[in-house]
Amino acid sequence: MMVKDVMNTNVVVAKLEATIREASEVMDKYNIGSLVVIGEKGIAGIITEHNILETVAANKNPDETKVGDVMSPEVVTVSPDSTIEQAVDLMVEHKIKKLPVVEGDKLLGIITASDIIVVEPKLVASIANLISMKMPAYSGG
Repeated sequence: MMVKDVMNTNVVVAKLEATIREASEVMDKYNIGSLVVIGEKGIAGIITEHNILETVAANKNPDETKVGDVMSPEVVTVSPDSTIEQAVDLMVEHKIKKLPVVEGDKLLGIITASDIIVVEPKLVASIANLISMKMPAYSGG
């Protein structure tokens, strides 16, 4: 099975200049843990709940701090023509649960560990280890 067969094409994104408060409100509204950050040339980064918690813990004003200032700029992506197994391998290797799906500079969708569990039960063991591990911070994916 291919990534394009499983990916969600309704990707919720944030702009670099959005505030942390705006990003957190969008994440809360859609009940998601991260947003792909879009800049002038496509994907600029990803912001996670952890990035937002670090910002608040550092006493930075969420109404003034911009997404672009606290996002993780290195994003691991996957091609729509990659296999589900390749996507899982990337997730496990980089200790991430979400992969933006891109073709060139164009964001086509996103695939998550949860999406894969639904369609590929045999990969549950690999993903279960990923989901159960405590991730200190997003590290490029």
